[in-house]
Amino acid sequence: MCGIAGIFHLETAKPVDPARVQRMIDAQVHRGPDGSGIWTAPGIGLGHRRLSVIDLVGGAQPMANADESLVITYNGEIYNFNEIKAELETKGHQFRTHSDTEVILHAYRQWGEECLHRFNGMFAFALYEKATQSLWLVRDRLGVKPFYYAPLSDGSLIFGSELKVLLAHPLLRREPDLTAIEDYMAFGYVPDDACVIAGVKKLGAGEHLRLVRGRGVPAPQRWWDVSFADRSTAKPPALMEELTHLMRDSVRARMIADVPLGAFLSGGVDSSSVVALMAEASRSAVKTCTIGFDVANLDETAYAGHVARRFATDHRTRTVSPDDYGLLDTLAMHFDEPFADASALPTYRVCQLAREEVTVALSGDGADEAFAGYRRHLFQHRGERARALLPAALRQPLFGGLGRAYPKMDWAPRFLRAKSTFQELAMSGAEAYARSVGFTPPEWRARLYTDGFARKIAGHRAEDRIVRAMENAPARDPLDRAQYADLKIWLPGDILTKTDRMSMAVGLEAREPLLDYRLVEFAAKLPVGQRIHGNSGKYLMKRAMEPFLPNDILYRDKMGFVTPISHWFRDALAGEAAAVASDSMLARTGWLDPKAMGRVASDHKAGRVDHGRLLWQLLVLDKSLGRLFA
Repeated sequence: MCGIAGIFHLETAKPVDPARVQRMIDAQVHRGPDGSGIWTAPGIGLGHRRLSVIDLVGGAQPMANADESLVITYNGEIYNFNEIKAELETKGHQFRTHSDTEVILHAYRQWGEECLHRFNGMFAFALYEKATQSLWLVRDRLGVKPFYYAPLSDGSLIFGSELKVLLAHPLLRREPDLTAIEDYMAFGYVPDDACVIAGVKKLGAGEHLRLVRGRGVPAPQRWWDVSFADRSTAKPPALMEELTHLMRDSVRARMIADVPLGAFLSGGVDSSSVVALMAEASRSAVKTCTIGFDVANLDETAYAGHVARRFATDHRTRTVSPDDYGLLDTLAMHFDEPFADASALPTYRVCQLAREEVTVALSGDGADEAFAGYRRHLFQHRGERARALLPAALRQPLFGGLGRAYPKMDWAPRFLRAKSTFQELAMSGAEAYARSVGFTPPEWRARLYTDGFARKIAGHRAEDRIVRAMENAPARDPLDRAQYADLKIWLPGDILTKTDRMSMAVGLEAREPLLDYRLVEFAAKLPVGQRIHGNSGKYLMKRAMEPFLPNDILYRDKMGFVTPISHWFRDALAGEAAAVASDSMLARTGWLDPKAMGRVASDHKAGRVDHGRLLWQLLVLDKSLGRLFA
């Protein structure tokens, strides 16, 4: 796992100043504390920061082939590189190292761009080809590894693993993109098709881009996509057997490392499944770690401890408290763009804990998106059934009226919180799902935005990308469409961004075995009844794991990695909540109404409405603006 950077002159092969590349890689030293390298030639400069995981001696980058006709800077892991290497050796290729980096170079020389379809891994790389004067930019199928790029006024294009790498170049202008602020306010993160800095782009999951000198910057092309259009006809026992085999293989492939390895363990189905399969494959005790909370009903350490004892892991636990609010500046620095998923805080802490003993940690990320494990998937599935019973002409006025009349009761038991359900039943399935994955709904954003800000974003609405993704999905069922949108937007924008930035912040490589593309393609073909059954999501996965895990782990209510921020903002952090409305950079932008923000803080403190997530969102935005534009 590493950090990459580079400069490519698009029109003429002007010299690249190595000092500029050095500043870019120095901005991400945390991603590669074990070493760095720079390679330059006329019109091109590549940089690399290295976290040594495979071939500790021979894997330094940027790496060139024997005649320097190909040069690569690469971040990630190709888990099946040994198999590919063996095949290439039968075709006459000779290798100087034991690294997966060199395998990419030889694979490209053998198969060209088609080599991507042979790789099973997480990766972002830039490969320079001298003969064609071209630079090939690539991101992995699911978007596990990040890739930022931007054209500059001097005719060059710069790229890197994090936004701060691009910001280290003096020609990148720091102008905010206000439509990205709308996206952030809607979702709590800036999606991959947007960036908070105007002019900066991100290569999307499963996309590649070839830059050829003299031809400008074309649109990226998609080299992989997941399809829900087909259905498996296999019987459930055969499906369970295949799933177990795929999960075993995915976990074992990600246990290959030349450094100490462990796992995150929350006590939920996903991380517990990974740990169970690691324990099966390991000759020694698996090293596991868990983060708990000082609010009892949000703490899962007891469940994690149960799993740790079952598999005799070497287990450690720490607790997150309001004192950890002081980490907000650290989080803002590592995310660069505003990122309001408050579980980033415990994720940072669990990565810190893991890094004390290991360099690689396996996570349970991805199973919810692939196998329909979120509560919103169940609600969407049921909601579409309800929508089918009434024509839109009746459904919209009926449920729309109920949604407007029903009070918002965040304090009430879940079965009494019907306002959002009524509102969503009045909408189309795509509109309802776009709302359910959101952070701050449109009506609340409208109350917060000033008239000037609303005019400047010119009708841009963040949820439209969710609706488009669902409407255009290669799918057969509404649940397919919801999962497709999650895999394309939510997963890379929120979940994988969080895991990448927080693990890399402490020099830890995180690996996601449940996001092996073979597992994702398998899950996309499952009948709906094998994903959602009764009140249970991830149904087939839970059935497959019954021989490994007890029912009180498999079938308890999903909690998620929830942080008790609502409690904190009524107690230890109440002053911070009030200050963002009156004495903050955010208040001075003129984008949001300070009076409206003040009411949010006071209503939350008084217990009238639960605005904990919104307050956290505003504080994170303020911190990010201070870092980016002060």
